[in-house]
Amino acid sequence: MPELPEVETVRLGLNAVTCHLPIVGTEVLLARTITYPKVLAEFQAGLQGVQIAEWRRRGKYLLATLNKDGLQPAGWLGVHLRMSGQLLWVEASEPLHKHTRVRLSFEKNQELRFLDQRTFGQLWWVPPSEDPNYIMSGFGALGPEPLSPELSDEYLEKVLRGRDRPIKNALLDQTLIAGLGNIYVDESLFLSGIHPTQPCKRLTVSQIKKLHGAIEEVIQTALTQGGTTFSSFRQVSGTNGNYGGVAWVYRRGGQPCHQCNTPIEKMRLGGRSCHFCPQCQPVLKDKIETVP
Repeated sequence: MPELPEVETVRLGLNAVTCHLPIVGTEVLLARTITYPKVLAEFQAGLQGVQIAEWRRRGKYLLATLNKDGLQPAGWLGVHLRMSGQLLWVEASEPLHKHTRVRLSFEKNQELRFLDQRTFGQLWWVPPSEDPNYIMSGFGALGPEPLSPELSDEYLEKVLRGRDRPIKNALLDQTLIAGLGNIYVDESLFLSGIHPTQPCKRLTVSQIKKLHGAIEEVIQTALTQGGTTFSSFRQVSGTNGNYGGVAWVYRRGGQPCHQCNTPIEKMRLGGRSCHFCPQCQPVLKDKIETVP
């Protein structure tokens, strides 16, 4: 699933090519892709003739502010890529990919196409009279962004205090931190030296501070690399992200650790794959210096 760095990379690409151009046509090839409104004709009518003023990102969600004639508010276009969604900016004459689900036509023979092999992706048109926080499921309940001032050492100590959940599972909870997913949780835990199965309540204060710094470092590095390219992620232009080439543990099962040469191990935790170094990320044995 595309995570914060991938979605942010897409946002930057969308802002570079789609803003201030009228949408002149909408074609929905898979009806269940449209989550709101329930009537497809309302979705298509809501986007007809509007312009995208700006794309912003919240966690793994994309939200475009819409207007008419550059002035009149026309609501919002929300997108969640889920497992395999892609947004590609192409010439209208380019042949359709078999996984194309929605086409937005723009002037000058351009299209924004939503592709989604697994078909879990979602699009919303939110009218200007309604609030995206209530219409887009999960959007209003997101925790702080990884690079925001709201995500502090004190915040992490507070939300992890007393939890029995493995730290890996907690960090995947979008209501605690928005935008983290499997890739960058594994990478952050490696850099902070924390085993993914470590219960939150047994983390030390110093571990939590180190984890906070690791999250920031990993996200910033991934942003500079344009995210991670995997089976379904591409930037708006169709090009690849480069983080996979500098990853510490992600998809490196069986390969030597970059720090100690111990083979990276892979396991399943909470139904998700998990990569870690058993030498650099030992399980904490003694409950010392724990969060009060």
